[in-house]
Amino acid sequence: MTTQEHSISVVTPTFCRPIETIELLQNLAKQSLLPQEVILVDGARSDVRDTETAVAKVISDFPFPIRYLRQPVGTAIQRNAGIELASGDLVALIDDDVRLDENFLEVIGEVFRMDDSNTIGGIVGYRTNGHFSLKDSARWRWYKRLKLLTTFEPGRYDRNCGYPINNYMQEPFEGVRQVDFMTTACAVWRREVFSDDLWFHPFFRDFGVLEDAHFSLRAGRKWKLFQCGDAKCVELNSPNGRENRRRLGYKCVVNYYFVFKDIAQPLSLMQKVRFWRYQLFEFFRIGASAIFRGRSSDLQDLVGRVEGLFAILRGVASPK
Repeated sequence: MTTQEHSISVVTPTFCRPIETIELLQNLAKQSLLPQEVILVDGARSDVRDTETAVAKVISDFPFPIRYLRQPVGTAIQRNAGIELASGDLVALIDDDVRLDENFLEVIGEVFRMDDSNTIGGIVGYRTNGHFSLKDSARWRWYKRLKLLTTFEPGRYDRNCGYPINNYMQEPFEGVRQVDFMTTACAVWRREVFSDDLWFHPFFRDFGVLEDAHFSLRAGRKWKLFQCGDAKCVELNSPNGRENRRRLGYKCVVNYYFVFKDIAQPLSLMQKVRFWRYQLFEFFRIGASAIFRGRSSDLQDLVGRVEGLFAILRGVASPK
């Protein structure tokens, strides 16, 4: 039986969030199993020094070494840069606005420790503050009523339409459950997964949308992925450093199609029909919200989605 305790490197991409970053470091310092190092990867321009200055003031206050580096372009590229420097047996990808329960790393480390066959590639925690049930969400009830999705199991990837099923629908549970994909907000990966030359794809630039699902779906071809209900955390969803709705709408078309085309290739005609039927529903749903609620952000979202459609027609979302 595997009995060795794993060392853990924490990698955190950040962007214009000095307060959140310091609070995360304070949170990590309270872990029952301390990380052996924390690697902060700042995506801000070199002349924006708020986070760098804040970290420099407190860097000696923590019971683990902190490495700070700059890597612009986006969260996916930032994670790659941090992972490359990580030296732990396990690499924990923790977002700067996530707060872990004090035993989070210990609980996940124990699951890896008991993996005699070394087949588990990654384990994601359970975010306790975002849970919703299908019956409480009008949008998801319509998904089911119109049969836009062919599965509603949280953490699974619907290969018929290219849509990942929201992990927030998962009821609180104990132990572990197997999943197809994991969020990068609170996931711990075995170092060997990256040794297989598997990295976050450079297609995903600036603010990340679905780069975590793409990475984990590819990793899942070789490794088993699990969610651990006993490793709990809270995601604060900081408004700082967020993408505007127009750009977000664009990515909710282009990025989703890129992942679908890469993971489920070659796509059949029916898969393409299902994908665009789902996108059409989203267009009308957001359009109705723009009309009845009068929110300019919904209009921006719609513009971004139309731009995304034309980008796909130009071949922007074709994996290389």
